[in-house]
Amino acid sequence: MDAHRGARPIPAYSHKVELRLTEYLGKDNQLGRPGIELLGNFVAEAVGLAEDKGVEDLVAFATSAVREAPNGEEVLAEIDARCGVHIQVLSGRDEARLTFLAVRRWFGWSSGRMLAFDIGGGSLEIAAGVDEEPDMAVSLPLGAGRLTRDWFTGDPPSADEVRKLRRHVRTEIARTVGGVVRYGVPDRAVATSKTFKQLARIAGAAPSSEGLYVSRSLSREAMAEWAVKLTTMSSAERGQLPGVSEGRAMQLAAGALVADAVMDLFEVQRLDVCPWALREGVILRRLDLLPGRLDPMNGGME
Repeated sequence: MDAHRGARPIPAYSHKVELRLTEYLGKDNQLGRPGIELLGNFVAEAVGLAEDKGVEDLVAFATSAVREAPNGEEVLAEIDARCGVHIQVLSGRDEARLTFLAVRRWFGWSSGRMLAFDIGGGSLEIAAGVDEEPDMAVSLPLGAGRLTRDWFTGDPPSADEVRKLRRHVRTEIARTVGGVVRYGVPDRAVATSKTFKQLARIAGAAPSSEGLYVSRSLSREAMAEWAVKLTTMSSAERGQLPGVSEGRAMQLAAGALVADAVMDLFEVQRLDVCPWALREGVILRRLDLLPGRLDPMNGGME
């Protein structure tokens, strides 16, 4: 990022690798050696790229797969010793809070009370509020990758597996509804994450090639229809759909069941898709914490 306080967190350079660490968790949720090696190699690669680009301030963070692994601390200590990088593990609540911050900054104060959903590989984040700090923020172990690994054995999954997962997802989400609605009905419901973006694209939203500022949304009716279709398709068939990457095609059916459940249980008719998510939230919070002195005459920070 070439950024300062008040600036848009648009990457000056971006490098991504889909690690899908949840696929390397064992039955005891320990992160296996192949996953550790992949993670270590990526961190080393990222550090090298950061140095090449002249980065002055490096922020490294990990989410649910590392957070919930019993050997997570040992893994990060090993990577720190190898790469010289301290990786901060975000709590589930902080994940939800920082994603909400990004969503609020993107849509602005005119959106009123907001309700935000984010489906990751390991967890589902839900947050709601009228300010930049949500009134309510929760993280549930309902990530698309985790659910695919734990509940589906076939490709496509059997009708019985789909039914059991659907029941499990809805039971878990239903427990959070009361804690959200007691603060009031949202004026705007928002979705972020690759899963929601791909679901919106399948349902007819504009492709990413049209840019960040094109309005994109997902309707409840379309989501209900695609939640059924995607669970009857193989991962290869899903991978042929517009906007679906080969790496995420396998977990999209489970993600669709989660998306369908949140829209139904929270009675959301339309989700507006936000291009900013956790990464931008982390950057925005970091910029907010940079030292400076308010200079009202010059309209900014010194």
